[in-house]
Parts: sequence; C-alpha cells; structure tokens
Amino acid sequence: MPTATPTVAEYLAYWLSEVIEPNREANTYSHYELMSRLHVIPGLGGKHLDRLTVRNVQSWLNTLPGICQCCAQGKDESPAVQHKHPRKRRRCCAIGRCCEDYPSRRTIQAARNTLRAALNHARGEELLSRNVAEMVKLPSARKASKRGQSWTVDEARQFLESAHADNDPLYAVWVLILVLGLRKGEALGLTWPTIDMDAAEVSLEWQLQRVGRSLIHKRRTKTDGSTDVLPLPAICLAALHLQKDRQDGMRSRDWPKTGLVFTTRTGHAIEPRNINRSFDARCAKAGVRRIRVHDTRRTCGSLLAAAGRARRAPAGGHADPPPRADSYHDGDLHPGARQGDPGRSQAAKRPVQQHRQAWPGRVLT
Repeated sequence: MPTATPTVAEYLAYWLSEVIEPNREANTYSHYELMSRLHVIPGLGGKHLDRLTVRNVQSWLNTLPGICQCCAQGKDESPAVQHKHPRKRRRCCAIGRCCEDYPSRRTIQAARNTLRAALNHARGEELLSRNVAEMVKLPSARKASKRGQSWTVDEARQFLESAHADNDPLYAVWVLILVLGLRKGEALGLTWPTIDMDAAEVSLEWQLQRVGRSLIHKRRTKTDGSTDVLPLPAICLAALHLQKDRQDGMRSRDWPKTGLVFTTRTGHAIEPRNINRSFDARCAKAGVRRIRVHDTRRTCGSLLAAAGRARRAPAGGHADPPPRADSYHDGDLHPGARQGDPGRSQAAKRPVQQHRQAWPGRVLT
C-alpha cells in the first residue's frame, strides 16, 4: 500500500526551504543545500523516511568515497565547461577517462551531518522514532599535522616588508590578518565607524561573505566570541592610516556609501575569493612558504608568543629567547611602522564601545 511518508528528497526540499533558509545564516543554507543536492539525494533520495535503515545509510557512506564527482555530476560535459574548453581539449568524463575526483573524508562527514540534521528535525516532527544517521560509522582518519601550516616571525616580517615595498593595495589587510588574527571575512567587512584611531581600538562586528551569487555584508561575526573590541598596535594604526589616505585619493562623486575600509578602485566591496589569489601571488613575490590565508591565524599566535617571550626574558638569564624574538616589536614588521608598546596586542578585550553604528546587514551584489 502507498505510504504518506515523504521520501528523503521530498523531506530535504521541505527542510531546506521551510526550516533552514528562514532561520539560519545564508552560508549555512548554502552548505546544506550543496551537500543535499550533490551527495544525499543522489544516494538516498528515493527512500521513504520510515523505510530508511541503518544499513541503507551505511552502504551509502561506504560507496560514497569511490564515486568520482566529476563523472557523477558531469562537470566536464556541462555547456559552460565545453564553451571554455574546445572539443580537442575536453578531458575526464567527457572523453570517458575518469579523473578520480573522489570526495574527501571531510566532505563525506559533511554529507552525513546534513542527513543527520534533517532526520533529527523529522524526529522532532514525530515522523520518525529514531535517527538512523546517528548509528552509522565513518572511516577513521589520522589527524593532519599542524606542522608547517604557519609562519615564523621572520617569515611574517618578510611577507609584510615585501607588501609594503611594492605598495600592495591589500597591505593593510595582510597586517590585520597577521597581527590581530582576523578572519578573511572579518577584515574585509570592517567599516570606518567601527575603528577608533584616537583610542587605537577596532570593534569586530561585521563580516563579508560570498554566498552563491550574492555578496553579503552582515553585522554578525562567525562566533559570538569574535564580536568584541580589540586594541590596535602601532603597525595596525600605521597601516590603517595608509589605507585611509589611499582611499581618500581614489574617491569620486559616485563613490558607493558602504563605509567599508577595504574596497576596490571604484569603491565596491572586494571579492573574498580574490584574496586567496592575491595572497598566493604575494607569497611568491616575498619568497616565503605558501600557506592558506586561514592558517595565518596560527601565525598571529607565533607573533604574540614571540613578543611574550621577549618581555619575559630575564636580563641575565640562563636561557636565551629564540632568534630575533628578543628584538620583536611592531616596528620590525615593516619599515614604516611607528614604534609602540608591543604588549598592546595582548591587552585584555574591552567592552563594546558606544560608537557602534546600527547598520542593517545588506546584500552588496
């Protein structure tokens, strides 16, 4: 007899449109929608919720690592790819030669988590008595080593000196990311009203994100703990003064009134994905190891640790600090920085100031 219970595909469509999209961040909805469309629905979309078993989910997870995503999604056969690559340059699944673009363990875990979240909501709606996605096993994997994914103080100094010498338009972005440990979206989302030059403080309230085809500037950081007021060391103040002078020199009558600190030459928001390419190019010019932009947050810890060791080093102690750590200060990171107190970067977080502007989140493009 036919059942009234929806299939996995039908319930995921309802869950995404009625539960996730109105009540979660746009980036969260985009992530769940991507995992559902590419992985969950092709493997389990035709199963009814009440007939979904642990064995079904476990078999799906076991076969997922062996499915080439290029072949499954027809990436090389899409009209957009065929337009970019003529027939003589077609490759992979378009010519029957698999490129073995298999999903990583992290992707498999994200797909399982998406199904688990949807089934948890179905259980809350009393459509299910248990969540079978919670009972499956994922293949164990050794944690990746953190070694080599951050810079030393000398490498950070070399990177910033190269950007400063070449008058890099993103120099202030690199300074804030390296010295304060800001995320890419937090740095690009900064607005001038949240920066107090006189008090040498910055209020982290905004972030800039690309979600699908929209560039969203929202007044909410990734975590609640990220929303706070941080002190600005001398090197950050100097970099922000350079950025302000540079932006004032580019302003025109039709300059967009976004209030963003970092903009393009026409005053529009910087595409976050372009930061990755600019960062890789700057690493090559500076002659330093190429790491991810996100991994520079660990470099911030190295800089602060070096500054802390320098302050705690005894006058005639038995142990010497690491190389150049005894001479670390804000002025070491680039030639034009004003000298300041190196301990400012480790000052305690202060309460949020009243100078915050109550701007609503907005879609820029």
